[in-house]
Amino acid sequence: MYLLGEQPAYADALINRLQHIPVRLLEGLMPCGPSLEFSAVDDLAVLLPGDQLFVLDNGLLHGYIDERALFYLHEGDLIGLRQGTELPRCRFRSDSPLALTPYLRSEVFQHIYADPERSELFLQYMAGQSALLSDAVARLKQPEFRNTNGFQRVASGEVLIRQGDEPDQVFVIIDGHAEAFVDGHKVGDIPKDEIFGAMAVFTGEKRNASVITSEPSTVMLIPKDQFLSLTQSNPKIAHSLIASMARHIDLLNKQIILMSSLNRTG
Repeated sequence: MYLLGEQPAYADALINRLQHIPVRLLEGLMPCGPSLEFSAVDDLAVLLPGDQLFVLDNGLLHGYIDERALFYLHEGDLIGLRQGTELPRCRFRSDSPLALTPYLRSEVFQHIYADPERSELFLQYMAGQSALLSDAVARLKQPEFRNTNGFQRVASGEVLIRQGDEPDQVFVIIDGHAEAFVDGHKVGDIPKDEIFGAMAVFTGEKRNASVITSEPSTVMLIPKDQFLSLTQSNPKIAHSLIASMARHIDLLNKQIILMSSLNRTG
């Protein structure tokens, strides 16, 4: 996916990373039939079976939201993943020939769920695509009505999450670095591309740690409802993410216990 018009460098960097994910998700999986070819289409979705996903092998697809072209898909992009998300419906059209390789939807997700690495890659892909689309949709609104979801460039020392706050967003650092603190003590690092802030969104509890940038960073913000929609439509992906977060939390708890012990003995 590429957004139309001028866009900041961090969006380009994210797009370039996302472009390499589909081939990794489908590696080792066979198509369910021969390539589908179209000379031109005005609304591709109405021509495709709902039980399949597709890789765009040849051609260029323009994505329209509210009858305005906001982005385009090209060779290697996945088509048909966004069922069940809360973003506006996209209409895909093309004036040039297209070739699509079909995969059974059930087989694709079974293939993804079978491997934890693919599961995390898939969630990264869906979250990144959703953030890009949210950013594109925001361009349809007047500046005074735009919210803070999408992308933000923040300085070093910016508080992204404050311990004790209610959870309303999930975050991904596109560029930069942040650190996690509990009761003022550093308990971990948050590197680029890691999804954080999701556990409180899942549980509905208040934030159990603060997250502060340690250098100028670009952050992707995903609204709570949108993130839950992504994971609820793919519950096994949510399970994989929760298991990964549980491992991180266990490590943080061990660090907190160690620090408490050192403080008592010190």
